[in-house]
Amino acid sequence: MFGWEFPPHILGGLGTASYGLTKGMWENGDMDITFVIPKPWGDEDRHFAHILGANSTPVVWRDVNWDYVQNRIGNVMDPQTYYDLRDHIYADFNYMRTNDLGCIEFSGRYPDNLLEEINNYSIVAGVIARTVPCDVIHSHDWLTYPAGIHAKQVTGKPLVIHVHATDFDRSRGNVNPTVYGIERDGMNNADHIITVSELTRRTVIEKYGQDPAKVTTVHNAVEPLSDEIRNIKMPRGKDKVITFLGRITMQKGPEYFVEAASMVLHKTHNVRFVMAGSGDMMEKMIRLAADRDIADRFHFTGFLKGRQVYEMLADSDVYVMPSVSEPFGISPLEAMQMGVPSIISKQSGCAEILENVIKVDYWDVHAMADAMFALVNYPALHNHLRDNGLAEIDTIQWKKAGAKVINIYNQVINNRK
Repeated sequence: MFGWEFPPHILGGLGTASYGLTKGMWENGDMDITFVIPKPWGDEDRHFAHILGANSTPVVWRDVNWDYVQNRIGNVMDPQTYYDLRDHIYADFNYMRTNDLGCIEFSGRYPDNLLEEINNYSIVAGVIARTVPCDVIHSHDWLTYPAGIHAKQVTGKPLVIHVHATDFDRSRGNVNPTVYGIERDGMNNADHIITVSELTRRTVIEKYGQDPAKVTTVHNAVEPLSDEIRNIKMPRGKDKVITFLGRITMQKGPEYFVEAASMVLHKTHNVRFVMAGSGDMMEKMIRLAADRDIADRFHFTGFLKGRQVYEMLADSDVYVMPSVSEPFGISPLEAMQMGVPSIISKQSGCAEILENVIKVDYWDVHAMADAMFALVNYPALHNHLRDNGLAEIDTIQWKKAGAKVINIYNQVINNRK
Protein backbone atom coordinates (compact mmCIF):
# COMPACT_ATOMS: atom_id res chain seq x y z
CA MET A 1 0.00 0.00 0.00
CA PHE A 2 1.09 3.51 -0.84
CA GLY A 3 -0.41 6.28 1.29
CA TRP A 4 0.36 9.86 2.31
CA GLU A 5 -0.83 9.94 5.93
CA PHE A 6 -0.96 7.50 8.82
CA PRO A 7 -2.09 8.19 12.40
CA PRO A 8 -1.27 9.70 14.78
CA HIS A 9 0.17 12.26 12.32
CA ILE A 10 -2.80 13.17 10.13
CA LEU A 11 -4.02 16.31 8.42
CA GLY A 12 -7.46 15.09 7.37
CA GLY A 13 -9.69 12.09 6.77
CA LEU A 14 -7.28 10.32 4.40
CA GLY A 15 -5.03 9.11 7.22
CA THR A 16 -7.95 8.01 9.37
CA ALA A 17 -9.48 6.01 6.50
CA SER A 18 -6.14 4.45 5.51
CA TYR A 19 -5.56 3.31 9.09
CA GLY A 20 -9.08 1.95 9.57
CA LEU A 21 -9.15 0.03 6.30
CA THR A 22 -5.68 -1.45 6.77
CA LYS A 23 -6.52 -2.63 10.27
CA GLY A 24 -9.89 -3.96 9.09
CA MET A 25 -8.22 -5.98 6.34
CA TRP A 26 -5.69 -7.38 8.80
CA GLU A 27 -8.52 -8.43 11.12
CA ASN A 28 -9.84 -10.66 8.33
CA GLY A 29 -6.62 -12.71 8.56
CA ASP A 30 -4.02 -13.95 6.07
CA MET A 31 -2.76 -10.46 5.27
CA ASP A 32 0.82 -9.19 5.18
CA ILE A 33 0.62 -5.46 4.57
CA THR A 34 3.50 -3.09 3.90
CA PHE A 35 2.23 0.49 4.17
CA VAL A 36 4.51 3.09 2.58
CA ILE A 37 4.29 6.73 3.67
CA PRO A 38 6.58 9.67 2.85
CA LYS A 39 7.76 10.25 6.43
CA PRO A 40 7.10 8.00 9.44
CA TRP A 41 7.73 9.46 12.89
CA GLY A 42 8.22 6.23 14.82
CA ASP A 43 5.06 6.37 16.93
CA GLU A 44 2.73 4.78 14.37
CA ASP A 45 0.75 1.68 15.37
CA ARG A 46 2.70 -1.11 13.63
CA HIS A 47 1.14 -4.31 14.91
CA PHE A 48 -1.01 -4.87 11.80
CA ALA A 49 1.16 -3.30 9.06
CA HIS A 50 4.83 -2.84 8.25
CA ILE A 51 5.31 0.93 8.05
CA LEU A 52 7.96 1.82 5.48
CA GLY A 53 9.20 5.37 5.03
CA ALA A 54 10.04 6.80 1.62
CA ASN A 55 12.43 9.16 3.41
CA SER A 56 14.37 6.15 4.78
CA THR A 57 14.61 4.39 1.42
CA PRO A 58 17.98 5.01 -0.29
CA VAL A 59 18.10 6.00 -3.95
CA VAL A 60 21.85 6.76 -3.90
CA TRP A 61 24.38 4.18 -2.62
CA ARG A 62 26.15 5.21 0.57
CA ASP A 63 28.86 3.23 2.40
CA VAL A 64 27.51 3.49 5.96
CA ASN A 65 27.94 1.10 8.87
CA TRP A 66 25.18 -0.62 10.82
CA ASP A 67 25.55 1.44 13.98
CA TYR A 68 25.30 4.69 12.05
CA VAL A 69 22.13 3.54 10.28
CA GLN A 70 20.69 2.36 13.60
CA ASN A 71 21.43 5.72 15.17
CA ARG A 72 19.96 7.70 12.27
CA ILE A 73 16.74 5.81 11.44
CA GLY A 74 16.50 2.92 13.89
CA ASN A 75 13.35 4.38 15.44
CA VAL A 76 11.45 4.00 12.15
CA MET A 77 13.23 1.19 10.26
CA ASP A 78 15.21 -1.99 10.91
CA PRO A 79 18.73 -1.27 9.58
CA GLN A 80 18.63 -4.56 7.65
CA THR A 81 15.67 -3.23 5.66
CA TYR A 82 17.76 -0.18 4.74
CA TYR A 83 20.53 -2.41 3.37
CA ASP A 84 18.04 -4.63 1.53
CA LEU A 85 16.58 -1.54 -0.13
CA ARG A 86 20.07 -0.18 -0.93
CA ASP A 87 20.77 -3.37 -2.92
CA HIS A 88 17.88 -2.53 -5.27
CA ILE A 89 18.72 1.02 -6.35
CA TYR A 90 17.94 0.82 -10.04
CA ALA A 91 19.39 4.01 -11.56
CA ASP A 92 21.92 6.77 -10.96
CA PHE A 93 20.13 9.37 -8.86
CA ASN A 94 23.25 11.26 -7.80
CA TYR A 95 21.85 14.37 -9.46
CA MET A 96 19.10 14.52 -6.83
CA ARG A 97 19.33 16.14 -3.41
CA THR A 98 19.85 13.28 -0.95
CA ASN A 99 21.03 13.10 2.66
CA ASP A 100 23.92 11.23 4.30
CA LEU A 101 22.07 7.91 3.87
CA GLY A 102 21.35 8.52 0.19
CA CYS A 103 17.67 9.15 0.93
CA ILE A 104 15.35 11.88 -0.34
CA GLU A 105 13.83 14.04 2.38
CA PHE A 106 10.05 14.35 2.55
CA SER A 107 7.97 16.81 4.57
CA GLY A 108 5.28 14.29 5.46
CA ARG A 109 2.73 17.03 4.79
CA TYR A 110 1.31 18.95 1.81
CA PRO A 111 4.07 21.46 1.01
CA ASP A 112 4.20 24.10 -1.72
CA ASN A 113 6.40 21.75 -3.76
CA LEU A 114 3.86 18.92 -3.46
CA LEU A 115 4.17 17.86 -7.12
CA GLU A 116 7.93 17.48 -6.66
CA GLU A 117 7.38 15.31 -3.58
CA ILE A 118 4.84 13.18 -5.48
CA ASN A 119 7.41 12.62 -8.25
CA ASN A 120 10.16 11.81 -5.74
CA TYR A 121 7.82 9.39 -3.97
CA SER A 122 7.26 7.57 -7.26
CA ILE A 123 11.04 7.28 -7.75
CA VAL A 124 11.39 5.73 -4.29
CA ALA A 125 8.52 3.36 -5.12
CA GLY A 126 10.76 1.76 -7.74
CA VAL A 127 13.31 0.75 -5.09
CA ILE A 128 10.60 -0.55 -2.77
CA ALA A 129 8.87 -2.51 -5.54
CA ARG A 130 12.16 -4.24 -6.38
CA THR A 131 12.75 -5.14 -2.71
CA VAL A 132 9.43 -5.98 -1.02
CA PRO A 133 7.50 -8.84 -2.67
CA CYS A 134 3.74 -8.39 -3.10
CA ASP A 135 0.64 -9.84 -4.72
CA VAL A 136 -1.26 -6.58 -5.08
CA ILE A 137 -0.34 -2.87 -5.16
CA HIS A 138 -2.85 -0.50 -3.54
CA SER A 139 -2.55 3.29 -3.92
CA HIS A 140 -4.52 5.66 -1.69
CA ASP A 141 -5.57 8.90 -3.38
CA TRP A 142 -4.01 10.84 -6.26
CA LEU A 143 -0.74 11.70 -4.53
CA THR A 144 0.31 8.04 -4.64
CA TYR A 145 -1.03 7.02 -8.06
CA PRO A 146 2.32 7.65 -9.83
CA ALA A 147 4.06 5.48 -7.22
CA GLY A 148 1.51 2.73 -7.75
CA ILE A 149 1.91 2.87 -11.53
CA HIS A 150 5.72 2.66 -11.20
CA ALA A 151 5.44 -0.32 -8.82
CA LYS A 152 3.09 -2.05 -11.25
CA GLN A 153 5.52 -1.52 -14.13
CA VAL A 154 8.36 -3.00 -12.05
CA THR A 155 6.53 -6.01 -10.63
CA GLY A 156 3.81 -6.77 -13.15
CA LYS A 157 1.40 -7.08 -10.23
CA PRO A 158 -2.17 -5.73 -10.36
CA LEU A 159 -2.77 -2.15 -9.23
CA VAL A 160 -5.84 -1.14 -7.19
CA ILE A 161 -6.33 2.58 -6.67
CA HIS A 162 -8.49 3.99 -3.89
CA VAL A 163 -10.31 7.22 -4.72
CA HIS A 164 -10.94 9.02 -1.43
CA ALA A 165 -11.75 12.24 -3.32
CA THR A 166 -11.38 13.78 -6.76
CA ASP A 167 -10.37 17.28 -7.72
CA PHE A 168 -13.98 17.90 -8.69
CA ASP A 169 -14.80 17.59 -4.97
CA ARG A 170 -11.90 19.67 -3.71
CA SER A 171 -12.36 22.54 -6.19
CA ARG A 172 -16.16 22.75 -6.60
CA GLY A 173 -15.62 21.93 -10.26
CA ASN A 174 -12.77 24.40 -10.92
CA VAL A 175 -10.42 21.51 -11.65
CA ASN A 176 -6.63 21.78 -11.66
CA PRO A 177 -5.61 20.20 -15.00
CA THR A 178 -2.35 18.82 -13.57
CA VAL A 179 -4.13 17.08 -10.69
CA TYR A 180 -6.88 15.85 -13.03
CA GLY A 181 -4.20 14.41 -15.33
CA ILE A 182 -2.56 12.51 -12.47
CA GLU A 183 -5.94 11.21 -11.30
CA ARG A 184 -7.00 10.07 -14.75
CA ASP A 185 -3.60 8.45 -15.44
CA GLY A 186 -3.92 6.50 -12.20
CA MET A 187 -7.41 5.33 -13.10
CA ASN A 188 -6.41 4.35 -16.64
CA ASN A 189 -3.50 2.25 -15.35
CA ALA A 190 -5.42 0.62 -12.50
CA ASP A 191 -6.72 -2.91 -12.71
CA HIS A 192 -9.54 -1.88 -10.39
CA ILE A 193 -10.77 1.34 -8.80
CA ILE A 194 -12.28 1.58 -5.31
CA THR A 195 -14.40 4.62 -4.47
CA VAL A 196 -15.61 5.61 -1.00
CA SER A 197 -19.20 6.28 -2.15
CA GLU A 198 -21.59 5.91 -5.07
CA LEU A 199 -21.36 9.70 -5.41
CA THR A 200 -17.62 9.38 -6.08
CA ARG A 201 -18.14 6.31 -8.27
CA ARG A 202 -20.41 8.31 -10.58
CA THR A 203 -17.79 11.08 -10.78
CA VAL A 204 -15.08 8.55 -11.70
CA ILE A 205 -17.25 7.02 -14.43
CA GLU A 206 -18.68 10.26 -15.85
CA LYS A 207 -15.81 12.74 -15.43
CA TYR A 208 -12.85 10.40 -15.93
CA GLY A 209 -14.30 8.06 -18.55
CA GLN A 210 -13.89 4.82 -16.60
CA ASP A 211 -15.66 1.52 -17.30
CA PRO A 212 -18.37 1.01 -14.64
CA ALA A 213 -17.37 -2.67 -14.32
CA LYS A 214 -13.93 -1.53 -13.17
CA VAL A 215 -15.21 0.68 -10.33
CA THR A 216 -16.52 -0.61 -6.98
CA THR A 217 -17.79 1.34 -3.98
CA VAL A 218 -16.52 0.40 -0.53
CA HIS A 219 -17.96 2.79 2.04
CA ASN A 220 -15.76 3.98 4.89
CA ALA A 221 -16.40 3.03 8.51
CA VAL A 222 -15.12 3.88 12.00
CA GLU A 223 -12.90 2.28 14.62
CA PRO A 224 -14.72 1.23 17.83
CA LEU A 225 -13.98 3.74 20.56
CA SER A 226 -12.10 2.84 23.70
CA ASP A 227 -13.98 3.17 26.97
CA GLU A 228 -11.63 6.02 27.87
CA ILE A 229 -12.72 8.05 24.83
CA ARG A 230 -16.38 7.05 24.98
CA ASN A 231 -16.60 8.19 28.59
CA ILE A 232 -14.97 11.60 28.17
CA LYS A 233 -16.87 14.13 30.26
CA MET A 234 -16.50 17.85 29.64
CA PRO A 235 -17.67 20.65 31.97
CA ARG A 236 -20.84 22.02 30.40
CA GLY A 237 -22.31 25.50 30.59
CA LYS A 238 -25.97 26.45 30.20
CA ASP A 239 -25.69 27.09 26.46
CA LYS A 240 -26.13 24.43 23.81
CA VAL A 241 -23.15 23.89 21.50
CA ILE A 242 -23.40 23.30 17.73
CA THR A 243 -20.14 22.27 16.05
CA PHE A 244 -18.56 22.28 12.60
CA LEU A 245 -15.39 20.15 12.60
CA GLY A 246 -13.23 19.87 9.49
CA ARG A 247 -11.07 21.76 7.05
CA ILE A 248 -12.31 25.32 6.61
CA THR A 249 -12.18 25.17 2.83
CA MET A 250 -14.51 25.72 -0.10
CA GLN A 251 -15.33 22.00 -0.33
CA LYS A 252 -16.65 21.84 3.23
CA GLY A 253 -19.21 24.67 2.88
CA PRO A 254 -18.29 26.60 6.06
CA GLU A 255 -20.13 29.75 4.93
CA TYR A 256 -23.45 27.84 4.97
CA PHE A 257 -22.80 26.88 8.59
CA VAL A 258 -22.20 30.52 9.54
CA GLU A 259 -25.32 31.72 7.70
CA ALA A 260 -27.48 29.04 9.33
CA ALA A 261 -26.00 29.93 12.73
CA SER A 262 -27.01 33.55 12.20
CA MET A 263 -30.59 32.45 11.53
CA VAL A 264 -30.69 30.29 14.67
CA LEU A 265 -29.39 33.14 16.81
CA HIS A 266 -32.19 35.38 15.55
CA LYS A 267 -34.62 32.93 17.20
CA THR A 268 -32.76 31.94 20.36
CA HIS A 269 -29.70 33.04 22.33
CA ASN A 270 -28.94 29.94 24.38
CA VAL A 271 -26.65 28.51 21.67
CA ARG A 272 -22.95 28.77 20.92
CA PHE A 273 -21.33 27.78 17.64
CA VAL A 274 -17.89 26.26 17.18
CA MET A 275 -15.88 26.04 13.96
CA ALA A 276 -13.10 23.58 14.73
CA GLY A 277 -10.39 23.22 12.11
CA SER A 278 -8.13 25.25 9.89
CA GLY A 279 -8.00 26.15 6.22
CA ASP A 280 -7.74 28.89 3.65
CA MET A 281 -11.26 30.22 4.37
CA MET A 282 -10.79 30.66 8.11
CA GLU A 283 -10.19 34.43 8.07
CA LYS A 284 -13.11 34.90 5.71
CA MET A 285 -15.36 32.96 8.12
CA ILE A 286 -14.18 35.07 11.08
CA ARG A 287 -15.13 38.19 9.12
CA LEU A 288 -18.47 36.69 8.07
CA ALA A 289 -19.36 35.91 11.70
CA ALA A 290 -18.49 39.50 12.59
CA ASP A 291 -20.55 40.85 9.66
CA ARG A 292 -23.55 38.83 10.85
CA ASP A 293 -23.02 40.25 14.36
CA ILE A 294 -22.67 36.80 15.94
CA ALA A 295 -18.94 36.87 16.77
CA ASP A 296 -19.68 36.80 20.52
CA ARG A 297 -21.46 33.47 19.99
CA PHE A 298 -18.95 31.99 17.57
CA HIS A 299 -15.69 30.25 18.49
CA PHE A 300 -12.77 29.21 16.27
CA THR A 301 -10.58 26.53 17.88
CA GLY A 302 -8.00 25.91 15.13
CA PHE A 303 -6.95 22.40 14.05
CA LEU A 304 -7.84 19.59 16.44
CA LYS A 305 -6.50 16.04 16.38
CA GLY A 306 -6.63 12.81 18.35
CA ARG A 307 -8.29 13.11 21.75
CA GLN A 308 -9.00 16.82 21.15
CA VAL A 309 -11.56 15.87 18.48
CA TYR A 310 -13.47 13.65 20.88
CA GLU A 311 -13.29 16.23 23.65
CA MET A 312 -14.85 18.74 21.27
CA LEU A 313 -17.58 16.26 20.33
CA ALA A 314 -18.20 15.44 24.00
CA ASP A 315 -18.77 19.17 24.52
CA SER A 316 -21.22 19.37 21.59
CA ASP A 317 -24.99 18.96 21.41
CA VAL A 318 -25.19 18.92 17.60
CA TYR A 319 -22.68 18.23 14.84
CA VAL A 320 -23.08 19.77 11.37
CA MET A 321 -21.31 18.82 8.11
CA PRO A 322 -22.54 21.18 5.35
CA SER A 323 -20.12 19.92 2.67
CA VAL A 324 -20.69 21.02 -0.91
CA SER A 325 -19.14 17.84 -2.30
CA GLU A 326 -18.04 15.25 0.24
CA PRO A 327 -16.85 11.91 -1.20
CA PHE A 328 -17.65 10.26 2.13
CA GLY A 329 -17.15 12.21 5.39
CA ILE A 330 -16.09 10.20 8.43
CA SER A 331 -16.63 12.96 11.01
CA PRO A 332 -20.45 12.51 11.33
CA LEU A 333 -19.81 8.84 12.16
CA GLU A 334 -17.35 9.92 14.87
CA ALA A 335 -19.95 12.33 16.23
CA MET A 336 -22.58 9.60 16.31
CA GLN A 337 -20.16 7.37 18.24
CA MET A 338 -20.03 10.08 20.91
CA GLY A 339 -23.83 10.32 21.02
CA VAL A 340 -23.98 13.63 19.15
CA PRO A 341 -26.86 13.95 16.64
CA SER A 342 -25.65 15.00 13.19
CA ILE A 343 -26.93 17.21 10.39
CA ILE A 344 -25.25 16.35 7.08
CA SER A 345 -25.52 17.54 3.51
CA LYS A 346 -27.28 15.34 0.98
CA GLN A 347 -24.19 15.93 -1.17
CA SER A 348 -22.03 13.67 1.05
CA GLY A 349 -21.16 10.03 0.52
CA CYS A 350 -21.99 9.04 4.08
CA ALA A 351 -25.59 10.15 3.43
CA GLU A 352 -25.85 6.96 1.34
CA ILE A 353 -25.48 4.73 4.40
CA LEU A 354 -26.57 6.78 7.43
CA GLU A 355 -30.22 6.72 8.49
CA ASN A 356 -30.31 8.31 11.94
CA VAL A 357 -29.16 11.77 10.88
CA ILE A 358 -30.88 14.83 9.44
CA LYS A 359 -30.03 15.37 5.76
CA VAL A 360 -30.32 18.76 4.05
CA ASP A 361 -29.05 20.29 0.83
CA TYR A 362 -25.85 22.18 1.64
CA TRP A 363 -27.22 25.38 0.09
CA ASP A 364 -30.54 25.26 1.99
CA VAL A 365 -29.48 27.29 5.02
CA HIS A 366 -33.12 27.67 6.10
CA ALA A 367 -33.52 23.89 6.40
CA MET A 368 -30.12 23.66 8.12
CA ALA A 369 -31.09 26.35 10.62
CA ASP A 370 -34.46 24.68 11.28
CA ALA A 371 -32.72 21.36 11.98
CA MET A 372 -30.22 23.04 14.35
CA PHE A 373 -33.02 24.83 16.20
CA ALA A 374 -35.09 21.65 16.51
CA LEU A 375 -32.21 19.58 17.90
CA VAL A 376 -31.37 22.06 20.66
CA ASN A 377 -34.99 22.77 21.60
CA TYR A 378 -36.78 19.42 21.33
CA PRO A 379 -35.18 16.83 23.65
CA ALA A 380 -37.28 13.96 22.26
CA LEU A 381 -35.86 14.46 18.75
CA HIS A 382 -32.33 14.89 20.11
CA ASN A 383 -32.55 11.72 22.21
CA HIS A 384 -34.09 9.71 19.36
CA LEU A 385 -31.21 10.52 16.98
CA ARG A 386 -28.64 10.05 19.74
CA ASP A 387 -29.82 6.60 20.81
CA ASN A 388 -30.59 5.23 17.36
CA GLY A 389 -27.38 6.73 16.00
CA LEU A 390 -25.33 4.90 18.62
CA ALA A 391 -27.00 1.61 17.66
CA GLU A 392 -26.55 2.24 13.94
CA ILE A 393 -22.88 3.19 14.15
CA ASP A 394 -21.99 -0.09 15.86
CA THR A 395 -22.88 -1.90 12.63
CA ILE A 396 -20.54 0.20 10.41
CA GLN A 397 -17.24 -1.64 10.84
CA TRP A 398 -13.89 -1.44 9.05
CA LYS A 399 -13.59 -5.24 9.17
CA LYS A 400 -16.59 -5.50 6.82
CA ALA A 401 -15.07 -2.90 4.47
CA GLY A 402 -11.76 -4.78 4.63
CA ALA A 403 -13.47 -8.02 3.55
CA LYS A 404 -14.87 -6.25 0.47
CA VAL A 405 -11.41 -4.99 -0.48
CA ILE A 406 -9.92 -8.48 -0.07
CA ASN A 407 -12.58 -9.80 -2.48
CA ILE A 408 -11.49 -7.16 -4.99
CA TYR A 409 -7.86 -8.26 -4.52
CA ASN A 410 -8.82 -11.87 -5.24
CA GLN A 411 -10.63 -10.78 -8.40
CA VAL A 412 -7.69 -8.82 -9.83
CA ILE A 413 -5.24 -11.59 -8.92
CA ASN A 414 -7.40 -14.25 -10.60
CA ASN A 415 -7.83 -12.05 -13.67
CA ARG A 416 -4.05 -11.98 -14.06
CA LYS A 417 -3.74 -15.79 -14.03
